[in-house]
Amino acid sequence: MTTSDISNTAAAPLPIAALLALAMTGFICIVTETLPAGLLPQISQGLDISAAMTGQMVTAYALGSLLAAIPLTIATRSLRRRTVLLFTILGFLVFNSITAVSSSYWLTLTARFFAGVAAGLAWSLLASYARRMVHPQQQGKALSIAMVGTPIALALGVPLGTWLGGSIGWRSAFGVMSALTLLLIVWVLAKVPDYPGQSENMSLSLRKVLATPGVRPVLATVMAWMLAHNILYTYVAPFIEQAGLLRGVDSVLLIFGLAALAGIALTARLVERHLRSAVLASLATFFVVSVAFIWLATIPTAVYLGVAIWGLTFGGAATLLQTALADTAGDGADVALSMNVVAWNSVIAGGGVVGGILLERFGAQSFPLMMAVLLAVGFAIAFCAKHHGFRSGARSKSIAH
Repeated sequence: MTTSDISNTAAAPLPIAALLALAMTGFICIVTETLPAGLLPQISQGLDISAAMTGQMVTAYALGSLLAAIPLTIATRSLRRRTVLLFTILGFLVFNSITAVSSSYWLTLTARFFAGVAAGLAWSLLASYARRMVHPQQQGKALSIAMVGTPIALALGVPLGTWLGGSIGWRSAFGVMSALTLLLIVWVLAKVPDYPGQSENMSLSLRKVLATPGVRPVLATVMAWMLAHNILYTYVAPFIEQAGLLRGVDSVLLIFGLAALAGIALTARLVERHLRSAVLASLATFFVVSVAFIWLATIPTAVYLGVAIWGLTFGGAATLLQTALADTAGDGADVALSMNVVAWNSVIAGGGVVGGILLERFGAQSFPLMMAVLLAVGFAIAFCAKHHGFRSGARSKSIAH
């Protein structure tokens, strides 16, 4: 953001409509990714494939995000920002529409991969776009609003998509996603401001950004924290089965999602002045919940309470971590945030792999110990990154230039 940008936005209210358009983009990213999981039986029957093959629709999406985020971010960073945003949204329109009408498994899988490509670019763009709309002292709050689509999608998107697929068919559910995307395109054109991309001499290389002091500790914290989260989130059904709650998995996830929304609201109040403390407190609290689950995972009340606290700590994670990363990376924020997309999608896959191995060999009761170890590592990394990465004090005094 230039000096003139800052002076123009210093006294301005938050551009809520524009930020909510970014939140809607994130909502579509998440629901598009997870929709096949909720519609597994219908898609399996409709395409005449096994449940395992249907599950690869989620894998293909994550793989597209993983592979595309960094190269596409670098390739498009000189382009105008709204053009890139609309390009990613158009990708969802095209590839969700293909998924809705395709009768070929391989065509569907290809469409899912490229929908993931669009998501990889979108995730690397949203945070920096939200920050660019406002004065530096408003960036944390702006990012909280722009990220609100994620917990809403996790809490409501998958159950709603599952209900929709059961009511009007799984193809129509993807058709509805395309219709929402069309509305979003109009919304972006009407409300989201445009900005120029970075000139070549302003663009930083991948290696330079990664070498920036503080970037690697933040990314390492992301991976430790989110791997612990994804082990539990991916296999939450077998975990809560220990307490006899398997039939209530929807209720458990709803509690998690609502608590995550509360976490976002809380983070919006803390991120500007207490980012470091909020990160450390979230990690420490999730650690305590994980340790408690070692002994209390068979008690329904303890599980419900633990899930609520877990959701509260997770809700603000995206805002806190992306704010810390972008502040640390300075002019290399877009590239750093694309690395964050890669890290995030890697641990989504890693949570499935690590959690699956633990489940098969030791049972769901082994999850909390592994989570506690990962969270302790994440806390130690974040705690030691007090000079670069997770600085003390107000953000306005420590933003990288």
